[in-house]
Amino acid sequence: MVTWAKDEIELKDGAKALAQMPVIVSASRSTDIPAFYSDWFMERLKAGYVKWFNPFNGQPLYVGFNKMRCMVFWSKNPAPMIPHLDELDKICPNYYFQFTLNDYDAERIEPNVPPVAERVETFRRLSDRLGRDRVVWRFDPLILTDKLAVKDILEKVERLGDKLAAYTSRLVFSFIDIKSYAKVGKNLERGGIAAREFSSDEMCEVAQRIGELVKGWDIAAGTCGEIADLDRYGIEHNRCIDDWLMVKCFSHDAELMKFIGAKFIPGDPLFGVEDRWEPGPHKKDPGQRLACGCIMSKDIGEYNTCPHLCHYCYANTNNAAAMENWKRHCKCPCEVMIVEDVA
Repeated sequence: MVTWAKDEIELKDGAKALAQMPVIVSASRSTDIPAFYSDWFMERLKAGYVKWFNPFNGQPLYVGFNKMRCMVFWSKNPAPMIPHLDELDKICPNYYFQFTLNDYDAERIEPNVPPVAERVETFRRLSDRLGRDRVVWRFDPLILTDKLAVKDILEKVERLGDKLAAYTSRLVFSFIDIKSYAKVGKNLERGGIAAREFSSDEMCEVAQRIGELVKGWDIAAGTCGEIADLDRYGIEHNRCIDDWLMVKCFSHDAELMKFIGAKFIPGDPLFGVEDRWEPGPHKKDPGQRLACGCIMSKDIGEYNTCPHLCHYCYANTNNAAAMENWKRHCKCPCEVMIVEDVA
């Protein structure tokens, strides 16, 4: 279990509470904060803390932002967050986006995401604003169904990549995992999606073709949480909460570099060698899957709160509950927690 330093915070009503103080915050694996809760998020960021509920025991926990040095956003539609970026730059300038941009429009696997063309335009706008390293393209997960074969999936990846390669430096993908996640299987069945998992040969076929594509696009590729070793195709094991990316983009932040254990390597002006930083020993997040390469972070999202209602989702176990939570939030979007009132 990840443990963070704790400090006292003052709540809205003037009461005191003990809060975790993470250095890296994830927003969020559990729901799409940029798409649906960006106003709420900015209000909580300015307040200096958020009240989070443990999904396993329902117990509340306060998370403070006083020691935060990096924010990682996960979204299928970060357009609502773009108007907040100038303000975000002043509060926490070190951030990047994991932008999941799949093409399942025709199959209706992601029923409530905007059309592909609109999301491509959002991706480009965000990249123009932040730089291509800070907008990571995810085609995640890759799904096979009775209507989607390997050939179809690869064609979708290629079409999207041709539009996005100039705006990102990395593609991350994973293969649908139904057997390991009962909620995923139930959600697919409930949505009428006849999905199946990839065979080993199919994984290799996909990896080989994606390896060829990213080489042509001049970007890198990695798998998210996959045990299979696909490096022979040029596919790495990814770190979505990524110390390497933080060193590349945020090496000016001494506190962040200290936390991730980065090492400063002085250059040699005589030979034209510049100063540089290199990541230190990998601080894998012990709370994540064995094959996950993410380093330590604190996620501030809540399950059963995402109105995208994607049929492969592991974070919504009950779509009705997700929509009810969303409606509750909409009644008071800045003052109300995603699930429960802020103390």
